[in-house]
Amino acid sequence: MIDRIKVLEEISQELEPIASKRSHWNSAVQDYADNFLDDFNLHNTYVVSETMGKEIYDFPIEEEGKSIEEVLKCLNDNVDTPNLNPASGGHFGYIPGGGVFTTALGDYLAAVTNRYAGIFFACPGGVRMENMLLRWMCNMVGYPATALGNLTSGGSIANLSAITTARDAKGIKAKDIERCVIYMTKQLHHCVQKSFRIAGMRECIIRYIPMDDSFRMKDRKLHEQILKDKGNNLLPFMVFGSAGTTDTGSIDPLESIGIIAKENDLWFHVDAAYGGFFMLSEKLKPAFKGVELSDSIAIDPHKGLFLSYGIGAILIKDTEALYQTHHYTANYMQDAFTLDEDPSPADLSPELTKHFRGLRMWISLQLFGVAPFRAALEEKIALCQYFYKEVQKLGFEVGPEPDLSIAIFRYVPKTGNVNAFNQNIVDQIMKDGRLFLSSTTLDGEYWIRFAVLSFRTHLEQVQLALQLLKKLV
Repeated sequence: MIDRIKVLEEISQELEPIASKRSHWNSAVQDYADNFLDDFNLHNTYVVSETMGKEIYDFPIEEEGKSIEEVLKCLNDNVDTPNLNPASGGHFGYIPGGGVFTTALGDYLAAVTNRYAGIFFACPGGVRMENMLLRWMCNMVGYPATALGNLTSGGSIANLSAITTARDAKGIKAKDIERCVIYMTKQLHHCVQKSFRIAGMRECIIRYIPMDDSFRMKDRKLHEQILKDKGNNLLPFMVFGSAGTTDTGSIDPLESIGIIAKENDLWFHVDAAYGGFFMLSEKLKPAFKGVELSDSIAIDPHKGLFLSYGIGAILIKDTEALYQTHHYTANYMQDAFTLDEDPSPADLSPELTKHFRGLRMWISLQLFGVAPFRAALEEKIALCQYFYKEVQKLGFEVGPEPDLSIAIFRYVPKTGNVNAFNQNIVDQIMKDGRLFLSSTTLDGEYWIRFAVLSFRTHLEQVQLALQLLKKLV
């Protein structure tokens, strides 16, 4: 038995590489990252690929390891080159992701040290760090000092957490679900409907409230619909407001929605996954008036704070309600819950095991300070406004004036199908590869979206977009 253990120990010790091997791997990875940041990242946004990463299947998992050079070549050829490069400053599609370099530093240290920041007992400093970040965001949106929340993987889980908390806080039981009414516009992100299904509330009644010409909820129609539903013995339960929709970047009239929700005892949730961090700017904050009236907010640091994918946040005004929905314990954890100086994320979240995702955000804010983030956000607003004005000079029709950093536009040719013409513009931009634009359909009409949120997007990329559009039409 001892001999067998020693043999296994010798083999398993390969998982603890010696200093020279770590140095070699670190150097190779750093060179790869530097090349990506200094070269490929700047010049390619979309790369048309015939294989689309299929050759990764020719690189199987085997008994023996491979060299770092082989591994990185496979990564480059099959993952980091084909199709869309979200790290590019030319990424104007969807809601551009972040990728600020300090994210990698935080994730690297979180992975190396492997601290478990799910419960206070295991890593009190890590829990305090994440709670400090959440309280900083709560303060930004105007929530009281008693509010808290949780750092999530993104907006989808943040919205799911808000929905389950609201369900329990309002005492919704299975027998009530078919009478429950939820209010939103058709511009609300689709992850909300998905979350209701996951939360066991598929049979709820969803009311899609009409919007004005700027795709904002009509608050008067909301109020009328709530009164009508009450009169029909239904159970108005939850209303959603958008602080930056995905299609057009529109902001609903949050203050009036908040007042209506309070008067009628509805849980008011704001989806600010895209737009929330624009509140860092005193110039832009007035557009979000009323957000402080909400009961919960979803907000994504991997969008408005430009961090890499994988970090969102749910902020809940009533921390006790969040705790009552998510707290659970087990006998084997009895030693871990002897300390409770700061709330543990495991008590406020569906997750028990979790990535120490707060470190990427904390180290970025500590190294840069808030000022560069604020300036970048204000720059994106200005770039979008510039594009909105200039693209009209090229003969394009535009949608409503942007609330934030998304503009919709299209070209109406004298003859031919309008939708097909604009689809061809998007296809040609994609083939060119220097930029990427996405599209949407609103009331049956095809619109091209210009979404500015990459921290690497500057005037140069916007002017290139205008030049390409001018050439194509």
